[in-house]
This record gives sequence, structure tokens and C-alpha cells, in this order.
Amino acid sequence: MPIWVLVIVGVVLVGLLAPAAGYFRWLTIVLAGATILTFIVQLALPTKKGLVLRMMASVGGSVVLVAIATAILGPLSA
Repeated sequence: MPIWVLVIVGVVLVGLLAPAAGYFRWLTIVLAGATILTFIVQLALPTKKGLVLRMMASVGGSVVLVAIATAILGPLSA
């Protein structure tokens, strides 16, 4: 899913550019942006059948990716 690629890019940028004390704040912003972008992309598609399942998969995958990034970056922020 293209949203997942953007989430991966976002968490890598957070890991590289954000100060360690701000990891959690920026990861939250990445997840919020992914959720909003998911709504925009899915509502722009012409087919509405399966909308909820596609949105659930996109947001759910984004949550898993951000959780993995949090598990990696979390110990570094202390």
C-alpha cells in the first residue's frame, strides 16, 4: 500500500532528523498524517465497495509500522 511506504519514509526521517526527546511527538504526527491521507486517498477512489476494509488495512498497517518504529526509537529517547 502506498500509505505504508510514506509511513516508512516518515519514521525513517523522524529517526534521522528529530531530536531524541521529540521522537514520540513526531511519530504521533506521522501516524495522524497517514490516517488523514488514507481518508483522502480512499474517498478519492471511484469504487466505494470495500472502503471500510481498505481503510482498516491501511490504518492498521500504519499503526503496526509506527509501533515497530516506537519500539526501536523508544529506548534511544531515554
